[in-house]
Amino acid sequence: MNTTTAKEIAGHLLEIGAVHLRPDQPYTWTSGIKSPIYCDNRLTMSHPPVRRRIAQAFAEVIREHFPQVEVIAGTATAGIPHAAWVAELLDLPMIYVRDKAKGHGRQNQLEGALAAGQKVVVIEDLISTGGSSLKAAKAVQAEGGDVLGVAAIFSYQFPEAEALFREEGVPVATLSHYTALLETARERGVITAEQESLLADWRKAPRSFYA
Repeated sequence: MNTTTAKEIAGHLLEIGAVHLRPDQPYTWTSGIKSPIYCDNRLTMSHPPVRRRIAQAFAEVIREHFPQVEVIAGTATAGIPHAAWVAELLDLPMIYVRDKAKGHGRQNQLEGALAAGQKVVVIEDLISTGGSSLKAAKAVQAEGGDVLGVAAIFSYQFPEAEALFREEGVPVATLSHYTALLETARERGVITAEQESLLADWRKAPRSFYA
């Protein structure tokens, strides 16, 4: 996604409170990483103008990067609504991917119809370390789908995630990212230039920065 759109989406996330920046009092993620940023893109569902713009931007990205797509897949749970809106815009079938197979019934991990060889784009709300997104992509592949790539609202741009996607051969396209967010936050007076520098340094070594 181009810089203008990346900063526009970042601005929307800041405006609705989906992103909180707290460089001096970091949050602790489930993984144990201490983070100066907390991003909850689920809040976009509650803001129709924002979710519509995100769906439009997803459609633009998919048409540009993955024009052969035949099926849109959403990751459970946060990627599901966005996948539905994007599938509607593109007039394509939709499926969704559970974190793990159900423990009852047919024990599906994928819900919806997927034919062998169909070309799929996986919709994700957020990419941090990349593990969950790749897990979803592999689940689609295990069911016979041809994963063209992953599209996400936001990426932290962690070097380890970018390396992981390269190693697995899965292309990634995001609507916005950490760099665009910091620039937008500084321009709007949410953070100072000094805080922007600190936040940029954290991204390079998130596991050890606050150690």
